[in-house]
Amino acid sequence: MATTLITGRPWRVILAFSVPLLIGNVVQQLYQFVDAVVVGRQLGVNSLAAVGATGSLIFLVIGFAWGLASGFAIPTAQAFGASDAAGVRRSVATGTLLTAATSLILTVLGPLIAAPFLQLLQTPPELMAEATAFTQVTFIGGSTIMFFNYLAAIIRAIGDSTTPLVFLTISCGLNVGLVILMVGPLQWGVAGAAWATVVAQAISVLLCLLYVWRRVPVLHVRRADWKVTRANIVEHLRLGLPMGFQASIIAIGALIVQVALNTLGAEAVAAYTAASRVDSLASALLASLGLAASMYAAQNFGARRPDRIRRGTKQAIWMAVIASVTLGVIMVTLGVPAIRLFVGDGADEVVELAHLMLIINGVTYVLLGVLFVLRGVLQGLGRVLVPTITGIIELVMRVVAAVVLGAFLDFGGVALSNPLAWLGAVALLIPAYVRAHRDLARIPVAPAETTLTTPIAIVGPTDGSMVVDAVMTAPIPVAAPRLSRLRVPRRKR
Repeated sequence: MATTLITGRPWRVILAFSVPLLIGNVVQQLYQFVDAVVVGRQLGVNSLAAVGATGSLIFLVIGFAWGLASGFAIPTAQAFGASDAAGVRRSVATGTLLTAATSLILTVLGPLIAAPFLQLLQTPPELMAEATAFTQVTFIGGSTIMFFNYLAAIIRAIGDSTTPLVFLTISCGLNVGLVILMVGPLQWGVAGAAWATVVAQAISVLLCLLYVWRRVPVLHVRRADWKVTRANIVEHLRLGLPMGFQASIIAIGALIVQVALNTLGAEAVAAYTAASRVDSLASALLASLGLAASMYAAQNFGARRPDRIRRGTKQAIWMAVIASVTLGVIMVTLGVPAIRLFVGDGADEVVELAHLMLIINGVTYVLLGVLFVLRGVLQGLGRVLVPTITGIIELVMRVVAAVVLGAFLDFGGVALSNPLAWLGAVALLIPAYVRAHRDLARIPVAPAETTLTTPIAIVGPTDGSMVVDAVMTAPIPVAAPRLSRLRVPRRKR
């Protein structure tokens, strides 16, 4: 088969699929890194803090939209793994309609809630004007972010993680050039940094659409496919809404952390912003592995290969542990030079606080790595309840750290919110996956003779590494069963 996720050694295909995701996340974080450097250097620490003060609110809204888009792609991956070409098209049509509806709501309501919510977050008065401008522009262009995430998700769902990387890299390069132009010579302030992101994302959407139209016929939606049924909508919302709410729940916790930071002053906000930019580079690497594990589980579940899911999950966890330890050492030892890129000389207190946060996060990255893999696998299997509950747990843990520990330990207590949230989530994810692992062991594996029947034409990258023209011979169309509803035989005593 030409697809990479249902054949081959699990650790190799997961790694091969995750590398482009990893590079893409690093590239994306790097241009956010450059944005922060340009804003901090050109406009000053207060402007950097103003951008940082918007992070939690933007994550609350954009994160929900991103979670929806990722959830909409899971039925696409399951249908693709089952070689259900009609199901792939219906899923794409349904996801597109739901993405458009969400984008419209985001564009209309987002700018209206920006200022009131920033006031509720107790944003320092000296940061309010710039924070409001940055947030409003981001929400106005939120549809571009939404559609790029959805298009990238459905392209990855068919086993191609390289093409979204190419478009993302182009977008990031444009963003860097535009932010330098708009913040510098054009003097548009922090709003210019937001407009640079919106324009670059819009270009990436056009590139994705052009690529799908010319090179990926399996994703071409026919006229009949637009007649989505209530069942199609319900199924996509069943997977998309929990993932969106999960991101929002996490964001609410981040909002509370932001309130605690705002009460500590602009220096604390700037320190948290700088540390978060550096930390996001490391967490992006682990998030890539989790997303790869999710698509791997979804495709293999659709192909009725529970044996591969079990092996792949174990191997992905080991990869996450190794990567987490390595990243932790790097963050602890090289954190100070990275932080000084944002604030320069004369801000020693900001550097000291930011480095403390990097140390706290770095020594607990193992929790984050395991969290991403287990959550991704459960979502790929369609088990969205536990991952959603883990978001609530993260909320509670972050609130406790921000309110209680922050009152006694100041910035250090607030910085402990991330590790405590990861610990609470992992404590629930481990037993949830153990149950899923046992259920998978009882599912009959699809016999080899059921493959080699139904061809699905794929033009373009299918192995995650190179462009080829291929025809994928896939299994006979099979409706993927929901793991949570599957009846498994009882073992004889």
